Amino acid sequence: MEHPVPGGLREEERVLVSEQSWRPCPEARRRLRGETSTQREGDLGCGGVFFGGVITPLPPPGCLEQVKRQLFRVGEDWYFLFVLGILMATISFMMDLLVSRLYEAHRWLYQEVGDILVLKYLSWSMYPTALAAFSTGFSQSITPYSGGSGIPELKTILTGVVLEDYLAIQNFGAKVVGLTCTLACGSTVFLGKVGPFVHLSAMAAAYLGKMRTSVTREYENKFKQNEMLVAAQAVGVATVFAAPISGVLFSIEVMSSHFAVRDYWRGFFAATCGAFMFRLLAVFNSEQETIAAVFKSDLKIDFPFDFLETFFFAVLGAVCGLVGCAYLFCQRWLLAAVKENRLTAKLLATDKPVYTVLVVLLLASITFPPGLGQLMASRLTMKEYLTSLFDNGTWGTLVPNASSVANPPGVGPRGLWQEWCHPSTTIFGTLAFFLLMKFWMLILATTLPLPAGYFMPIFIYGAAIGRLLGETVALLFPQGLRSERDPRPVIPGGYALAGAAAFSGSVTHTISTALLVCEATGHLGHVLPVVLAVLVANAITQKHQPSFYDGTIIVKKLPYLPPIRSRHMASYQVVVEEFMERRVVALAKGGGFEEVLVALDASADAEYPVVESAGSPTLVGTVSRAQLVAFLQSHEHPRAPPGEKLATTGTLGDNCAIEPIMLQLSPWTSLHQAHHLFELLKLQRIFVTRFGELVGAVSRAELRRAIEELTNPK
Repeated sequence: MEHPVPGGLREEERVLVSEQSWRPCPEARRRLRGETSTQREGDLGCGGVFFGGVITPLPPPGCLEQVKRQLFRVGEDWYFLFVLGILMATISFMMDLLVSRLYEAHRWLYQEVGDILVLKYLSWSMYPTALAAFSTGFSQSITPYSGGSGIPELKTILTGVVLEDYLAIQNFGAKVVGLTCTLACGSTVFLGKVGPFVHLSAMAAAYLGKMRTSVTREYENKFKQNEMLVAAQAVGVATVFAAPISGVLFSIEVMSSHFAVRDYWRGFFAATCGAFMFRLLAVFNSEQETIAAVFKSDLKIDFPFDFLETFFFAVLGAVCGLVGCAYLFCQRWLLAAVKENRLTAKLLATDKPVYTVLVVLLLASITFPPGLGQLMASRLTMKEYLTSLFDNGTWGTLVPNASSVANPPGVGPRGLWQEWCHPSTTIFGTLAFFLLMKFWMLILATTLPLPAGYFMPIFIYGAAIGRLLGETVALLFPQGLRSERDPRPVIPGGYALAGAAAFSGSVTHTISTALLVCEATGHLGHVLPVVLAVLVANAITQKHQPSFYDGTIIVKKLPYLPPIRSRHMASYQVVVEEFMERRVVALAKGGGFEEVLVALDASADAEYPVVESAGSPTLVGTVSRAQLVAFLQSHEHPRAPPGEKLATTGTLGDNCAIEPIMLQLSPWTSLHQAHHLFELLKLQRIFVTRFGELVGAVSRAELRRAIEELTNPK
């Protein structure tokens, strides 16, 4: 028995009080910590601190607590969303700054080696090859989940599936370093940063969410985490294109089958903060005089297009849709072929940097400027590609005078359009050759196991399609489509805008790309024909091919629930009874040790249905596997020796917390309704009952199999 020491405190309590009281300014420290008298009473049993025989009253709540209370009066979400936007904008700007320095170093090296062809080839090919190999090796050595864009995995996570380590903070650092090296490879590899930045924003949001729980002293809430992830998607797009509105809409279209309107303001607020900060840093760095669009265009707005040109914009949308179908089919086929081929599969499993070196070396050899690269404007950066393709001038009329005019009026800075000129062919030949070669080069680059985005390449590719069609229309109608009136020349740059939006929208199954090109260029004169081209392209592609991200999910075999297209009216005729799992391991409410043991051995489910009794299969609730394991540990085995028997006995219903069933399906529920519930509520498994009696269960596996059989009947 412990004897209390004089003064009313036990010896260990006196030691604790002494350790706290000898430090300087104990009262000020308590005020900053915000310790209230109620908190201390719970520790010492009184309304003060005993020290030196005197009970000192504690101060009111501390200043830190009061400051936090005042700041969070408007809601803590605002602060964390603001920090998320500012953080990702700063990282995006610093990454662009570093990438531009690395690319300028590559240009300097290429120019300094002189006219020796071998040295020029080595400087052109070895530089991006080394950067890509380092990107692959470094990122894969930190975590194997840093490769690719990250959007397919993030889309899977938002459906309720748990993918371990995809949002880990170590993945953040690996992806930032790897993505910087990938972008520094320039147009040789022809990859972007939109997808990885969406993934990076999601990882930052997950980490900030954990910080919020520690600051607000709340339990980690899964719904709060999803709200932050939804806002992070918009931030990722907004901090690349400085386009907050289309960033929010693009993230909704790509990531969500159902979107909660309450998350709308979070995405807009965080995306606006990120986009504003991203362009503000450009002003501070003297890159811009004021906040302006990333790809500022000088297209005419007084008469942007003739209404008869809407036919050609619709044709452009159809062309982009057909090319998009071919691109998606070939990309998915090659991605699967690389995984199944014995040689490439072995390289990707054991020597990813070697595979990267081989692919990048091939791409660099093809884009070598003295070789085939001179027909593809390979010396331009990704941003310069877009700037040149969005030119206000008509290249077909400028090429004959290119030798005498260094920089014709209405043409982009530094005469970037001249990179598309070659004495042995016309401007139509270089654009067509660019489209032909980049088609398979883009697809091959998607197999590289390094952090990279795939939206910007298809954006540029679509702009080239639009430019080629626009130049063709301008050649056919040099005075405009209605020559009897005042000359209204065709503007090929407007077709480039529509092509960029239509092709990227068809590949990703999104409509918001129409607004994205307007925000990124600051030009709204062509918004209606751009929307028309995007709608036509999506109508073709969505009918025949899954989106780029859904196709990647299918190839990677991620937990995936395919969508049901509206044309599949048979989904209303297929009922749950036709595809549900009938052999369900269930437990009776009065079951004992042996019944629980048999159930755990028969199935590895996370939860088990509980019925009223073996003779009456009325569903009463569910019990988790962890509780069943605890039940076995605390109960006696009927065949155990007498010396090993435990004292406690009882049934499942007496000793386990049975959770009630809030939602269940009927055998006559249609496939379409079941699919809608799984997507809306992010379900993993749901039980089927007939008049209250358990008859089966439906999981994502059965639902996916039913949809695939409906789409591709045998």
